[in-house]
Amino acid sequence: MDSQIQELVKTALSMRKMSYTPYSHFNVGAALLGADGKIYTGCNIENASYTPTNCAERTAFFKAVSEGVRDFTAIAIAGGKEDATELDYCPPCGVCRQVMSEFCKDDFKIFLVKSETEYKEYTLTELVPERFTPNNLLG
Repeated sequence: MDSQIQELVKTALSMRKMSYTPYSHFNVGAALLGADGKIYTGCNIENASYTPTNCAERTAFFKAVSEGVRDFTAIAIAGGKEDATELDYCPPCGVCRQVMSEFCKDDFKIFLVKSETEYKEYTLTELVPERFTPNNLLG
């Protein structure tokens, strides 16, 4: 999976360039790995009324789900000011964590990307230990 991680990291970094962020100027790119090995990409897309804004992570998930994919292994996320020469780690927002909770297992990997060689790895359980899942609706 090491080569897949490197590809996810590079793809997340490159997807920042696709962001539409005329208000915040904070560009985020995401690369989502399906269990089948296919990568789904996303970038953040802002809107003047803010509420319809969509994060990079959710863009990637929604693209994959709209193509019938429901099984995921990992995601890489890279974000920072559009003119940043160096990035800091960019964790997913609460809404994106909830979307991950809908579609991903406890061991789903989340890579927070600072550069092609610097990233942190978490599992979904580590980032969202007590999350609301479809199982909460069953009981």
